[in-house]
Amino acid sequence: MRSAARMLVWAGLAVAAGTALTLWQAGRREAAAETRHPPQGQVLVVSSHRVHVVEMGRPKGSAPDLVLLHGSSGNTRDMTFRLAPALADEFRILIFDRPGLGYSSPLNGTGATIRQQAEVLRQAAAQMGAKNPVVLGQSYGGAVALAWAVDHPESVSALVSVSGVAYPWTTPLDPLYRLTSSRFGSAVAVPLLTAYVPDAVVSRSLQEIFAPQMVPEGYAEHFGTRLSLRRSSLRANARQRANLLEEVTELSQHYGRITAPLEVIHGTEDDLVNLKLHAEGLARDVDSARLTLLEGIGHMPQHVATEDVADAVRRAAERADLH
Repeated sequence: MRSAARMLVWAGLAVAAGTALTLWQAGRREAAAETRHPPQGQVLVVSSHRVHVVEMGRPKGSAPDLVLLHGSSGNTRDMTFRLAPALADEFRILIFDRPGLGYSSPLNGTGATIRQQAEVLRQAAAQMGAKNPVVLGQSYGGAVALAWAVDHPESVSALVSVSGVAYPWTTPLDPLYRLTSSRFGSAVAVPLLTAYVPDAVVSRSLQEIFAPQMVPEGYAEHFGTRLSLRRSSLRANARQRANLLEEVTELSQHYGRITAPLEVIHGTEDDLVNLKLHAEGLARDVDSARLTLLEGIGHMPQHVATEDVADAVRRAAERADLH
C-alpha cells in the first residue's frame, strides 16, 4: 500500500511538473511572438471589447473607405502583406483583427458568431468614420462580410467575397478543430500545441493553405504564424470554426436582403472552399453578384493574384458610384 501511494505521489508530481513546463513554454512562445510581431495599428474600444485596426492608404474623407476582413487563424498582417499596399493609393483602408484573433479581444466564450463579429466590426468602422465602406472578406471573413450586409444593408456600399464561405457543406469538421473546440482539447491540447508544435508543421500547414501555389517569399515572417498559435487565438478560432456550419446555414436563408453590388472572386483550384457551392451559389442567389473565376488559383488569391483581387475591389467601388 505504501509503495502504491508513493507511486501515486510521484505520478502526481510528474504531471504537475509537466503541466508547469508546458505552461511556461507556451507563455514563452507567446511572449516571443508578440515581441516579434506587435500590433501595427490602434486598439478601439467597442462595447467594452478591444478591436485592433490598422489604417492605411488615403486620408479620411479623401477616398472611398475599404474594410478588409481576414480568414480563419488570420490577423491584420494577412491583408497588409500585398493587398492593402496594392490599393493604398485609391482607398482609405481599415484592416481589422476579427474578435478573438490577432490583437482583438474575444466577444464571449463561444467564439462569437459571424453576425456578432459583423456587428462589432461595423461599429468599429463607424467609430473610425467609415459608415458605408466597401467590405471585403476572405474565406471565413467572407461569411462575416455577408452577415454585415444581411443585417445592416444600409451600412455597406459594396461587397467583395474572396474565396468566401457562404453556404452549408457536407464534409465533417476537421479533427483538429473537433479536438481544440472541446473542453478537454481547449484545456489540454491547446497548451501543448502552443508550447511544442514545431516550425516544420507550421510551414507544411501554410503550404496546404496556399496550394497549388507556393507560399510567397517573406509571407510567413510578415504574417507572424506564431500569433495564430497563442492559446487565446487557437481557442477562439476553434470555436468559430466549430460553429460556422450552423451559422452559415441560417445566414444563407437571408441573402435576398443583400442589395449592394457584390463582387465574388474565387480560384478554380481552391480545395478548401468549394467554388461551385459557395461562389457559384452567391452568383445564383444574389441579384447584385458578379462572379470572377481565377484559373489555376487556390485559396489565397489576395497574395498570388493580388491585382485580380484589387480589380474586383475597384469594380465594386465603381458599381457603387464611389469612383
